[in-house]
Amino acid sequence: MRRQLLTGLYMTIALTVLLGLIYPLAVFGVSQVFFKDNADGSFVKNKDGQVVGSSFIGQAFVNTDGTPMPNYFQPRPSSGSYDGLASGGTNLGPSNPKLLQAVADRVTAYRAFNDLAPDVQVPVDAVTASGSGLDPHISVANAKLQAARVAGARNLPVDTVNDLISKHTEGRAWGFLGEKVVNVLELNLDLDQQT
Repeated sequence: MRRQLLTGLYMTIALTVLLGLIYPLAVFGVSQVFFKDNADGSFVKNKDGQVVGSSFIGQAFVNTDGTPMPNYFQPRPSSGSYDGLASGGTNLGPSNPKLLQAVADRVTAYRAFNDLAPDVQVPVDAVTASGSGLDPHISVANAKLQAARVAGARNLPVDTVNDLISKHTEGRAWGFLGEKVVNVLELNLDLDQQT
């Protein structure tokens, strides 16, 4: 019995060293060498060199009273208020009346905020939260519908804003998954450079 206990103890120590120290240090080392930007959080800096966010985490562009800022592109809605600690979906099913009402309210608010006609199709990503609630991207269609509002609020030509949307459009994941998307933080920072 003592022999079995010692064997178990040695295995515990060996696996703790291997999986608790060596493996994490190896992964950290490889990530620092080959994926440094991603491993360090993909921080985005403004023109003054200050870190203002991460290209992987969505954030709100709101006034101090919580209302959306008309001179910035708005991200997808967040069920966690863009708080990484509250990341997650709503857990409401697609036929849940609360979710349906929330989406209907968001459609109305989106149309009003962007001065759109009642018959304009609103992209689904403009009115539904992502699974994490922290999606940093919006669809190209969503960005194009916001372009006129942002251009007007910044006194820029709409063509200039559309050119910035094209500049910040990212292709499909692995070339075939999903749709083209626009990183909201990077687009808004580029807008700040224009004005």
